[in-house]
Amino acid sequence: MPDNTDAQTVAARSSSSSSVTAAILAPISPSQIYWIGLLTAYALLALAIMWWRWGGTVEDSLRYFETALYLRGELPLQALTAPFPYRLLVPALAALLPGEVRQNFALLNWLFMSGAAIAMALTAARLGFRRKSIVCAGLLVLVSVPTFWYAPYLLVDPGSICARAVFVFGVVAGLPWLAALAGLIGVAIREENIVLLCWLAGWWLLTRRQALPLALLALAGAVAWMLAVRWYVIVGLPSYTWVPSMWMVGHALTDWRSLLSLALAACLLLPLAIAGWKRAPQGSTPLKSLLLLMALPPLYAALCVRVDGRAIWGLYPFLIPLALSSRWLQRLLAEPDREAMR
Repeated sequence: MPDNTDAQTVAARSSSSSSVTAAILAPISPSQIYWIGLLTAYALLALAIMWWRWGGTVEDSLRYFETALYLRGELPLQALTAPFPYRLLVPALAALLPGEVRQNFALLNWLFMSGAAIAMALTAARLGFRRKSIVCAGLLVLVSVPTFWYAPYLLVDPGSICARAVFVFGVVAGLPWLAALAGLIGVAIREENIVLLCWLAGWWLLTRRQALPLALLALAGAVAWMLAVRWYVIVGLPSYTWVPSMWMVGHALTDWRSLLSLALAACLLLPLAIAGWKRAPQGSTPLKSLLLLMALPPLYAALCVRVDGRAIWGLYPFLIPLALSSRWLQRLLAEPDREAMR
């Protein structure tokens, strides 16, 4: 009798897992084997791109590394610098995993970039793009200057980009639970991702009211997380404020390293997204307002602190579905014109 119960439990779990997979992949045409192979290829490519700077630390990344060490009890609270410790989830995972923190952090970022690539490929498939464009969607995530330069460092940006990519797929695929979950995890990685959940609540209020309670629940959970981190987990750090400054704007305009980083991050994807804006499939319509809204936090940050190519890198999950519709990219991939296919 106990054996039958165990077998039923295993079967139920297997059935539940299969139903989740089916919900994510349907009605995407390539088989599960295809997606597993594509994920493996993306993971190997990401590893090759990230290997040479694996586990490096500079400026911001050092602050996240110190946060992980604090969570392991190897540094005092006074060694931390706000606001970096409040972006807790990725440093906490790096501290929780066995082994050296630096290697754990880099490993997580590799997994995040691989996950972001496959999420973009799934999004392209759900939007009706063909196989070359599907593969290209993931390549646009990985084969980029920000991934080459920043992803191997101990930063939380790869985790945030992965959460945003899954969020975009959840919105495009019509999976409210996935979008809400990705948004909630995104907030735990970087606080500015709460904008995702605010947008989600507003969008569902206008288009899908039956899913609105799920967005509000995720938004409430995100606020509770942020308050818990600041009031109960990381307590006693000096306060900080981001105040716009004309001096900072003037300094940014003379900082050639920052300007070069921004230019390299934007030079390919931003023109493609602009070119594909009007030609993008109807399913990507929500991403246009989401892109404009998510551009506000980095624009405000540029008035207050030094920014670099990571500001545009964080927008890649919203830019890529639009970029795939550009006529130039479609011709390069020798794909049929989407307007002719309609």
